[in-house]
Amino acid sequence: MNEAIEEGDREEAALHRRLGALRELLGLSRTRLQGAADPDPDAAPSAPAPADPGTEALTLAGRVLDEAAARERLPKEYTTVAIAGSCGSGKSTLFNALAGAQLSESGVRRPTTAGPVSCTWDAGKSGPGPDGLLERLGIPARSRRRAHVVDPTLRGLILLDLPDHDSLDAARRRQADRLLGLVDAMIWVVDPEKYADALFHEHYLRAFADHAEVSIIVLNQADRLPTEAVDAVLHDLRRLLDERGIALGEHGEPGARVLALSALTGEGVAELRHEVAQLVASRGAATRRLAADVDGVARRLRPLYVADGGRAPAGLTEEAREEFEERLAAAVGAPAAGQAAERGWLRRADRACGTPWSQLLRRLAVHQAERRGEPPALAAKRLRAAEPPVVSRPEVEQAVRQLVDGACDGLPAAWAEAVGEAAWRGAGGLPRALESALGEQATGALPRPRWWSAAAVGQAVLLAAQLLGLCWLLTALIGQPVVGRWLPVALMACGALAGPLLAWGCRIAARGPARAYGQQEEWRLARLAADQGHRHVLEPVAAELMRYQEVRERYALVDSNAPGLT
Repeated sequence: MNEAIEEGDREEAALHRRLGALRELLGLSRTRLQGAADPDPDAAPSAPAPADPGTEALTLAGRVLDEAAARERLPKEYTTVAIAGSCGSGKSTLFNALAGAQLSESGVRRPTTAGPVSCTWDAGKSGPGPDGLLERLGIPARSRRRAHVVDPTLRGLILLDLPDHDSLDAARRRQADRLLGLVDAMIWVVDPEKYADALFHEHYLRAFADHAEVSIIVLNQADRLPTEAVDAVLHDLRRLLDERGIALGEHGEPGARVLALSALTGEGVAELRHEVAQLVASRGAATRRLAADVDGVARRLRPLYVADGGRAPAGLTEEAREEFEERLAAAVGAPAAGQAAERGWLRRADRACGTPWSQLLRRLAVHQAERRGEPPALAAKRLRAAEPPVVSRPEVEQAVRQLVDGACDGLPAAWAEAVGEAAWRGAGGLPRALESALGEQATGALPRPRWWSAAAVGQAVLLAAQLLGLCWLLTALIGQPVVGRWLPVALMACGALAGPLLAWGCRIAARGPARAYGQQEEWRLARLAADQGHRHVLEPVAAELMRYQEVRERYALVDSNAPGLT
């Protein structure tokens, strides 16, 4: 008994953890999963849309939480067990046999139970009585009975005789269905003629397959069959139950018990009473019933939280982030801007360190181009640099599309839609934000290294040497006495050769800094684009994925059949 109590306490603690996780799960995801299913209030009236499976599953989950909270407030010393079956199966006769008195009456012309009848065995303890449970079940006071036969093993049992589940009266069928959703355990009664009824198996037994541990399937009216026929019917009944996924409690395994009895003769009733007594004594039927309800809800919710295959989605990987940033950098023209900055550095170095003659020729070419009405190349480059930055919107859209495809891989449909909406909502203002950020962070003046000034001084000295040699040579040619005629020639030759050599050396020396400056400019633009991409797209997507990870973890706690789900 102590072991049973300890096992019941463990089951109850596990149930409370699962219910708490389910409550958090609904709180975290209800707006995400119901938003797409909510109808547009401004839309024109039309035919009613089919019920959304996600909304139905969430509604069912909320109902289970409400029922669990309601059952928690009621005394656990009592266990409610319902006897359910079709018309003529002998439910009321079995109810009376267990109660030890004629408490439930059947119809005269057509044996049928008009309304639910209860029979209570007092728990024998001080505290709340069974009235709260009976009120919750909706049993009228006139239909409440007390057990006439005192049976200590059944203390705390509330036995219910339900209306027929195949009654011609729809109200009685709805009443039976409602009570089956509230009781702690069920006794399903079948007879030799309708034990294989497809409607009963599909609509009830398969629907309550998760509740096998709190179910007993009884083949009544066994006295009408020979012994061999009873065994054959039981074997066929077990086969049908197994095909419909109902676990059978055989060989010590948890599951539904299958019995054959005759309520009329009393044969086998004692065995059924023993099974019911075990359910009552454990005080765990309500916990197992609610745990089975949570299992059913978890199965209905699984498509909303776990994609096919059950693998965890990759989410925003480092590779996906880097590829998104690279595409944004291309969208703002960062590689082209870096190359342009490198070429601009080389042009300035050439102007600063080139020979005076080459600079003179360049200025003459610009002047001639202006006289012909052609814009000079350098002026055109300055005009293009002053233009506002232009962002390639198709490139931005492609970057966002590829990011969303990767982030949604492995996500359930509802969460993939939420991630996509978050990404495109931020992407709507991303091009304008990129243009604004690039305009505010325009490139400043190019830095001027000191060695450019030194090279310019060197070119000036070499030009002076050439001019000095030229003047010296002209003086010698007009007959004025000079010291050595080869010196002016040497000065002119040195100046003419050393100037281009110095410009060539400076051009070679400028390649490294120019490349570094171009890379720095490319990195600067790429960083600006990445910052805006993070703010408008990556952060909202990451927030949605983090919320999904939270609800996935909660779902793993709810679903007892998926302990490895992470």
